[in-house]
Amino acid sequence: MSDSRYTRFQKIGLIGKHGDPTVKETLLTLYEFLLSQNKEVIFEEATCRLLKGKPLTSVPQIELASHSDLVIVVGGDGTLLHAARVLASQNIPILGINLGRLGFLVDLSPDQMTAKLEEILNGQYEQECRFLLEVSMGDESSPHQNILAFNDVVLHKWNIARMIEFETYVDDQLVNDQRSDGLIVSTPTGSTAYALSGGGPLLYPTLNAVVMVPICPHTLSNRPIVVDGDSTIEIHLHPAHTEDVQITCDGQATFPAMPGEVIKIRKAVHQVRLIHPQGYDYYSILRAKLGWSENPKNNRC
Repeated sequence: MSDSRYTRFQKIGLIGKHGDPTVKETLLTLYEFLLSQNKEVIFEEATCRLLKGKPLTSVPQIELASHSDLVIVVGGDGTLLHAARVLASQNIPILGINLGRLGFLVDLSPDQMTAKLEEILNGQYEQECRFLLEVSMGDESSPHQNILAFNDVVLHKWNIARMIEFETYVDDQLVNDQRSDGLIVSTPTGSTAYALSGGGPLLYPTLNAVVMVPICPHTLSNRPIVVDGDSTIEIHLHPAHTEDVQITCDGQATFPAMPGEVIKIRKAVHQVRLIHPQGYDYYSILRAKLGWSENPKNNRC
């Protein structure tokens, strides 16, 4: 049954994976379905250009939230990560439709899209709030202030496989002085991404926690550590042996870090509101993505 506490979405914004013409068919199907449901539809500007010759209404992505009750992202997790960073401050709910491999964030497949979307439009859905990280470098005049990451903030070399020397602090307390290929600072959302490949733990998405995962540390006892989500993390780069270091957010936004730089990472003020169909099960996604559902007995010779 629908729940009167939930919003009945009337104005829908659409974002497709930029530069990918394969999303066109799904976008058109989605557009026609939403019109049949008497919804007002507006496209993100770059997405609209994929649908050449169509007389559609569009606005720049940063303005999409002010014209919508719900934003639907068609593509993969990377497309949703970018949209989430742009739209988070505007408190707009986001729904992901997956066109690639099974995603952790875009969990609605095209073959069930219209059926599940009809339920969502009737108020039958689940909403989940997840936090982002905010990274700052330099003083207040620096352009590298308050940059957002939904998955992770990664410290790494950009041009050579050589170790970085730095100190890590949590709430002004020294954690360690390390030499490694870098450091991953991840939200629970990002714990299934680069942090997982680096040996970090899986964190349930709604936990108020951050995980710090060293990348190939020189000291093998340097292990991932989980800290409170409200902590302030500082990375102090050594004045020497830290050339060609950069910070990357969500594998998409990158900027340089100078020797002796102090990088501050904390929870962002705004959250991302994700919409899921009823019956959403995070553990089923883990089983499918990580192969946990495989039965070893079936692999016996």
